[in-house]
Amino acid sequence: MVRREFLKKIIKLAFTILILLWGAVFSVFVYPSRIRKKSLVFHYIFEEDSLPERGVRQVVVSFSKDGRKVRSRAFIVNTGDELFALSPVCSHLGCLVNWHRPKNRFLCPCHGGQYDMRGNVIKGPPPAPLGRLPLRIEGGRVFIGIRV
Repeated sequence: MVRREFLKKIIKLAFTILILLWGAVFSVFVYPSRIRKKSLVFHYIFEEDSLPERGVRQVVVSFSKDGRKVRSRAFIVNTGDELFALSPVCSHLGCLVNWHRPKNRFLCPCHGGQYDMRGNVIKGPPPAPLGRLPLRIEGGRVFIGIRV
């Protein structure tokens, strides 16, 4: 084998390895949830008699994750027919929506997205409804499921 051919093969191999490593690192940032599975953990939020009789109530859940304190929001919704929890994360770009009682809607402050009481898109750029969170009532206590 001639020295020039040997060097060409080494350079091609090094370049290929570099591209593969870069692709692996890039995929971790683009698809982090596929690499590290999150587990569903139920957190106590309040007693059952504190549930809204009708309407929306915002709750804040505090818990420890990897040794640090984390606060997460959610909305408990009672439509009269159904009781459920909604994620506050807008399906457009991940901003946190707020409940606007006078308009009876969830409003996204980033790009004007609007959702009805059930989390369905009414107006704006969001491509999907607000996500539903698992809600459980056991022994008069209300728990909400959050992936950590």
